[in-house]
Amino acid sequence: MKTQSTRGGLVYSTDSGRMCPSCRQPMPACQCQLRAFKPASDGTVRVSRESKGRAGKGVTVITGVPLNEQALIELGKMLKIACGSGGTVKEGVIEVQGDHVDRVMALLSAQAYKVKRNGG
Repeated sequence: MKTQSTRGGLVYSTDSGRMCPSCRQPMPACQCQLRAFKPASDGTVRVSRESKGRAGKGVTVITGVPLNEQALIELGKMLKIACGSGGTVKEGVIEVQGDHVDRVMALLSAQAYKVKRNGG
């Protein structure tokens, strides 16, 4: 299945997944400036625990990390290994399965990030 955007370009293909809007290559093969995405951040990394929309299962959510996409994926991998848990990185947000807020805050503080607990 292929989906066309309103501007006439291919945005998704079942053969290769998401497509870059500027160079029209699959996102893993994209070499343009969109891969160097840095989310808007005030310099504070926020760590919270959420369970809404996850069938009651809690996850630790990390937002506001001032890194590009590839570095964010590497940080997410390191946090998942340190917590002994699974998780994902989506749209500039790292999610680690389980309640690991204190451990994640300690790990990020040790890496010189300004960390703040968000929520309860």
